[in-house]
Amino acid sequence: MFSGIVETTARVVAVEQDKENKHFTMACDFGHELKIDQSVAHNGVCLTVVKIDGDRYVVTAMDETLKRSNLGLLQPGDEVNVERSMIMNGRLDGHIVQGHVDTTATCVNITDADGSYEFTFEYEASDEMIARGYFTVDKGSVTVNGVSLTVCEPTRNTFKVCIIPFTYEHTNFHHIKVGTKVNIEFDILGKYISRLASLQNNSAQ
Repeated sequence: MFSGIVETTARVVAVEQDKENKHFTMACDFGHELKIDQSVAHNGVCLTVVKIDGDRYVVTAMDETLKRSNLGLLQPGDEVNVERSMIMNGRLDGHIVQGHVDTTATCVNITDADGSYEFTFEYEASDEMIARGYFTVDKGSVTVNGVSLTVCEPTRNTFKVCIIPFTYEHTNFHHIKVGTKVNIEFDILGKYISRLASLQNNSAQ
């Protein structure tokens, strides 16, 4: 489990295709502190460390993960938001994040908000997805590329987030442009409530 508070960014050193999987060699400040089998969120995707070499380490993404997230687009030199799993006696500064990306969204607008930035993202929406909790609510939480953020002005298939300069500079938000694809994890509490409501509606019919 994660909190959506990005620790740092990692640089993609190499990408190796292995049948339907991809092995990513990453480099970051805390690489030497990692252990084999440790979970690390990469752009919000929970991946397992399978190899360590100094500050470099290797994680593997399977085909389902590559299809559901933006990891399949990564190239050497790209910057990825990373967060190690939560320490259970620590503070939950963001919100409950599983590291299980639900879908991707596309940046459709960026506005300079007099010192901060407003990013608008658009994602595919359907009645089925909404029933599964794939939606946002005003002032609710959403994870974008692993960053815990507060939702503003949501519609059926879009939402805005406000990014302060510190977050912009210390995550890969400074690389996001109109047309950039990002990973989205919707609030797990909302997904459970939506699932329960769907089951109750079906039983009442």
